[in-house]
Amino acid sequence: MRIAVSQGPANAATAEDNLSAIVAAAHSAADVGADLLVTPEMSATGYNIGELSGQRAEPPNGPLASAISELAQRHGIAIVYGYPEVGGDGNRNTVVLVDRDGTPLARHHKTHLFGELDHSLFVAGDHLITQTQFGGLTVGLGICYEVEFPEFARAHADAGTDLLLVPTGLMTPFDVISRILVPARAYENQMFIVYANRCGSENGLHYCGQSAIVGPDGADLARAGLGETLLVADIDPRVLLSGRRENTHLADRRTDLY
Repeated sequence: MRIAVSQGPANAATAEDNLSAIVAAAHSAADVGADLLVTPEMSATGYNIGELSGQRAEPPNGPLASAISELAQRHGIAIVYGYPEVGGDGNRNTVVLVDRDGTPLARHHKTHLFGELDHSLFVAGDHLITQTQFGGLTVGLGICYEVEFPEFARAHADAGTDLLLVPTGLMTPFDVISRILVPARAYENQMFIVYANRCGSENGLHYCGQSAIVGPDGADLARAGLGETLLVADIDPRVLLSGRRENTHLADRRTDLY
């Protein structure tokens, strides 16, 4: 499976700017033969946008859903995108995986909210594990802060996730998450992790880029710098089988003790 990660845009003042960035990334990803495009947290609307988040929130079947569905069909590529989703008890920080034919395959609501930014805008999701099948793999969805909790990634490993997709909005000075923690999560849980971060600045937040596609051996298959880029890497499912034979941490756990 060939995966593309859109790290950007560095500057996006409007919802239209954000959607245009996804459109451009889908075109570029299709040109390099990607099967799947992963974009950052709240990629379709902006993340640190205050009250605009509520104004740009949509139901699951709103205009954004239609636009991304059409885009996926046009380029024959699956797309992961994020936006604030309207709910009966409040808006949720949401990520959606849309198949090549425009059909939504999975929808995840952020369960672990980060700081005042998240708590002031969203209600937390209450379903930890979101999975679907894509490209012969069990694919899981997460959002930013969630992957920083070992319990979240381990729950995905126990549920059989092979490939964990994590749109994120990681800001400075927390780049240690991308550099050290994400590779550790991939290694200790024997899975591929795709970490798609923002870059540039947004209303005072400075995103640290460094998006990464990491293998189950903890090694980078591809890693971005600080600026806008399209990151591309191929993942080989056979690596999961060999890695799980060599790294027996999951099998060797003393679950009778903890």
